[in-house]
Amino acid sequence: MLAAMSGGVDSAVAAARAVEAGHDVTGVHLALARNPQTYRTGARGCCTLEDARDARRAADVLGIPFYVWDMADRFHADVVTTSSPSTRAGPYPEP
Repeated sequence: MLAAMSGGVDSAVAAARAVEAGHDVTGVHLALARNPQTYRTGARGCCTLEDARDARRAADVLGIPFYVWDMADRFHADVVTTSSPSTRAGPYPEP
């Protein structure tokens, strides 16, 4: 079973519950930002390097395999460029 792991508490708990239920769990973090190093530290909610590190730490604690999938180009093409001009002008909603 794949567990999408954002780096937040909710996804870590969901992965832990799946492990506790006896499922064979693999954690996956979707990297959606083209330049995550440009996001300021503490900008919680999406796309910082800290989010990926937090997800990896949670997977390590759970003893499950963990992968980061680079989906930045696909996210940009399918979500960012197809959003309305008013959405592009403001802060991006959480994916």
